[in-house]
Amino acid sequence: MDRPTPRVTPLEPATYRRVPWKNGRGVTTDIAFTDDVWRFSRTPITEPGPFSDYAGFDRSLVLVAGSGLVLQTPAGEIDVRRPFRPVRFAGETSVITCLEAGPVEVVNLLGVRSRVAIDLCVLDAGRTRRLGDGTHIAYCPGGQATLTLAGREHHLDADGGLRIEGAADVAACSVGLIVLGSVTCVSR
Repeated sequence: MDRPTPRVTPLEPATYRRVPWKNGRGVTTDIAFTDDVWRFSRTPITEPGPFSDYAGFDRSLVLVAGSGLVLQTPAGEIDVRRPFRPVRFAGETSVITCLEAGPVEVVNLLGVRSRVAIDLCVLDAGRTRRLGDGTHIAYCPGGQATLTLAGREHHLDADGGLRIEGAADVAACSVGLIVLGSVTCVSR
Protein backbone atom coordinates (compact mmCIF):
# COMPACT_ATOMS: atom_id res chain seq x y z
CA MET A 1 0.00 0.00 0.00
CA ASP A 2 1.34 3.43 -0.93
CA ARG A 3 1.87 5.88 1.89
CA PRO A 4 0.34 9.30 1.40
CA THR A 5 2.64 12.04 0.16
CA PRO A 6 3.41 14.43 2.99
CA ARG A 7 2.28 18.04 2.80
CA VAL A 8 5.40 20.22 2.99
CA THR A 9 5.15 23.96 3.72
CA PRO A 10 8.23 26.22 3.64
CA LEU A 11 8.87 28.25 6.80
CA GLU A 12 10.38 31.67 6.19
CA PRO A 13 11.93 33.99 8.81
CA ALA A 14 9.65 36.87 7.73
CA THR A 15 6.63 34.88 8.98
CA TYR A 16 8.09 33.88 12.36
CA ARG A 17 6.44 35.28 15.50
CA ARG A 18 8.43 37.13 18.20
CA VAL A 19 7.07 36.44 21.70
CA PRO A 20 8.24 37.85 25.05
CA TRP A 21 9.23 35.21 27.60
CA LYS A 22 6.67 34.47 30.30
CA ASN A 23 9.24 35.64 32.89
CA GLY A 24 9.89 38.91 31.00
CA ARG A 25 13.66 38.31 30.66
CA GLY A 26 13.89 37.89 26.87
CA VAL A 27 12.18 37.17 23.56
CA THR A 28 11.79 33.92 21.67
CA THR A 29 11.11 33.49 17.97
CA ASP A 30 8.35 30.98 17.25
CA ILE A 31 9.15 29.21 14.00
CA ALA A 32 6.09 26.92 14.05
CA PHE A 33 3.34 26.40 16.61
CA THR A 34 -0.19 25.39 17.42
CA ASP A 35 -1.44 27.90 19.99
CA ASP A 36 -1.43 26.61 23.56
CA VAL A 37 -0.51 23.05 22.50
CA TRP A 38 3.06 23.07 21.12
CA ARG A 39 5.73 25.40 19.80
CA PHE A 40 9.07 25.10 18.01
CA SER A 41 11.21 28.18 18.56
CA ARG A 42 14.70 29.68 18.58
CA THR A 43 15.81 31.64 21.61
CA PRO A 44 18.89 33.66 22.53
CA ILE A 45 20.03 33.35 26.14
CA THR A 46 22.20 36.37 26.88
CA GLU A 47 22.41 36.32 30.68
CA PRO A 48 22.12 33.78 33.49
CA GLY A 49 18.71 33.45 35.09
CA PRO A 50 15.55 31.38 35.54
CA PHE A 51 13.61 29.62 32.81
CA SER A 52 9.90 30.34 32.52
CA ASP A 53 7.59 27.83 34.21
CA TYR A 54 5.79 25.60 31.70
CA ALA A 55 3.94 23.30 34.10
CA GLY A 56 2.15 20.51 32.20
CA PHE A 57 4.50 20.73 29.20
CA ASP A 58 7.36 18.51 28.11
CA ARG A 59 10.35 20.46 26.89
CA SER A 60 13.31 19.60 24.66
CA LEU A 61 16.07 21.94 23.61
CA VAL A 62 19.31 21.87 21.71
CA LEU A 63 22.17 24.36 21.72
CA VAL A 64 22.66 25.74 18.18
CA ALA A 65 25.02 28.71 18.72
CA GLY A 66 27.71 29.25 21.34
CA SER A 67 28.84 26.80 24.00
CA GLY A 68 28.96 26.36 27.74
CA LEU A 69 25.25 26.26 28.63
CA VAL A 70 24.42 24.50 31.89
CA LEU A 71 20.90 24.17 33.28
CA GLN A 72 20.88 23.98 37.08
CA THR A 73 17.90 22.08 38.54
CA PRO A 74 17.04 20.89 42.07
CA ALA A 75 18.05 17.36 40.93
CA GLY A 76 21.43 18.48 39.53
CA GLU A 77 22.75 19.95 36.31
CA ILE A 78 21.60 19.30 32.78
CA ASP A 79 24.72 19.53 30.59
CA VAL A 80 24.12 21.45 27.36
CA ARG A 81 27.72 22.61 27.02
CA ARG A 82 28.21 21.15 23.54
CA PRO A 83 26.09 22.13 20.55
CA PHE A 84 23.67 19.82 18.76
CA ARG A 85 23.02 17.37 21.62
CA PRO A 86 19.30 17.61 22.53
CA VAL A 87 18.15 17.40 26.15
CA ARG A 88 14.67 16.84 27.56
CA PHE A 89 12.97 17.80 30.84
CA ALA A 90 9.56 18.61 32.32
CA GLY A 91 8.40 22.19 31.79
CA GLU A 92 7.69 22.63 35.50
CA THR A 93 11.30 21.80 36.42
CA SER A 94 12.89 24.76 38.16
CA VAL A 95 15.82 25.73 35.90
CA ILE A 96 18.49 28.40 36.32
CA THR A 97 20.81 28.92 33.35
CA CYS A 98 24.56 29.24 33.72
CA LEU A 99 26.56 30.61 30.80
CA GLU A 100 30.17 29.45 31.05
CA ALA A 101 31.32 30.96 27.74
CA GLY A 102 28.96 33.88 27.01
CA PRO A 103 25.60 34.14 25.24
CA VAL A 104 24.10 31.16 23.42
CA GLU A 105 21.11 30.30 21.24
CA VAL A 106 18.87 27.26 21.59
CA VAL A 107 16.07 25.65 19.61
CA ASN A 108 13.15 24.67 21.87
CA LEU A 109 10.29 22.25 21.35
CA LEU A 110 7.52 22.43 23.97
CA GLY A 111 4.31 20.41 24.04
CA VAL A 112 1.38 19.93 26.43
CA ARG A 113 2.10 16.38 27.65
CA SER A 114 -1.58 15.42 28.00
CA ARG A 115 -2.17 16.25 24.32
CA VAL A 116 1.05 15.62 22.38
CA ALA A 117 4.30 13.66 22.48
CA ILE A 118 7.40 15.55 21.33
CA ASP A 119 10.79 14.49 20.02
CA LEU A 120 13.79 16.61 19.03
CA CYS A 121 16.82 15.33 17.14
CA VAL A 122 19.65 16.60 14.97
CA LEU A 123 20.41 15.25 11.50
CA ASP A 124 23.74 15.97 9.88
CA ALA A 125 24.87 14.87 6.43
CA GLY A 126 24.26 11.16 5.94
CA ARG A 127 21.78 10.73 8.81
CA THR A 128 18.17 9.69 8.43
CA ARG A 129 15.09 9.62 10.63
CA ARG A 130 11.89 7.64 10.17
CA LEU A 131 8.91 9.99 10.38
CA GLY A 132 5.47 8.82 11.35
CA ASP A 133 2.12 10.50 11.46
CA GLY A 134 2.05 13.93 13.03
CA THR A 135 3.72 17.26 12.43
CA HIS A 136 7.46 17.57 11.87
CA ILE A 137 9.54 20.74 11.73
CA ALA A 138 12.85 20.62 9.84
CA TYR A 139 14.95 23.70 10.65
CA CYS A 140 18.37 24.83 9.38
CA PRO A 141 20.03 26.79 12.23
CA GLY A 142 22.97 28.00 10.10
CA GLY A 143 24.63 27.62 6.72
CA GLN A 144 22.64 25.60 4.20
CA ALA A 145 21.08 22.15 4.36
CA THR A 146 19.29 19.68 2.14
CA LEU A 147 16.54 17.36 3.34
CA THR A 148 15.28 14.55 1.13
CA LEU A 149 11.70 13.54 1.81
CA ALA A 150 9.50 11.22 -0.25
CA GLY A 151 12.10 11.27 -3.04
CA ARG A 152 12.22 15.07 -3.26
CA GLU A 153 15.10 17.34 -2.19
CA HIS A 154 14.31 20.45 -0.16
CA HIS A 155 17.08 23.04 0.08
CA LEU A 156 17.12 25.17 3.23
CA ASP A 157 18.99 28.40 3.90
CA ALA A 158 20.06 29.51 7.38
CA ASP A 159 17.05 30.14 9.65
CA GLY A 160 14.71 28.49 7.12
CA GLY A 161 12.58 25.46 7.65
CA LEU A 162 9.82 23.13 6.57
CA ARG A 163 6.58 22.11 8.23
CA ILE A 164 5.82 18.51 7.29
CA GLU A 165 2.33 17.11 7.85
CA GLY A 166 1.44 13.46 7.49
CA ALA A 167 3.38 10.26 7.08
CA ALA A 168 6.66 10.53 5.23
CA ASP A 169 8.59 7.31 5.82
CA VAL A 170 12.21 8.56 5.97
CA ALA A 171 13.75 12.03 6.08
CA ALA A 172 17.42 12.19 5.08
CA CYS A 173 19.92 15.02 5.47
CA SER A 174 22.43 15.05 2.64
CA VAL A 175 24.01 18.48 3.18
CA GLY A 176 24.50 20.58 6.30
CA LEU A 177 22.69 20.16 9.58
CA ILE A 178 18.98 20.08 10.41
CA VAL A 179 17.19 20.26 13.76
CA LEU A 180 14.10 18.05 13.47
CA GLY A 181 11.17 18.40 15.85
CA SER A 182 8.29 15.91 15.82
CA VAL A 183 4.86 16.36 17.42
CA THR A 184 2.36 13.49 17.66
CA CYS A 185 -1.12 13.60 19.16
CA VAL A 186 -1.56 11.48 22.28
CA SER A 187 -4.38 8.93 22.14
CA ARG A 188 -7.15 9.52 24.65
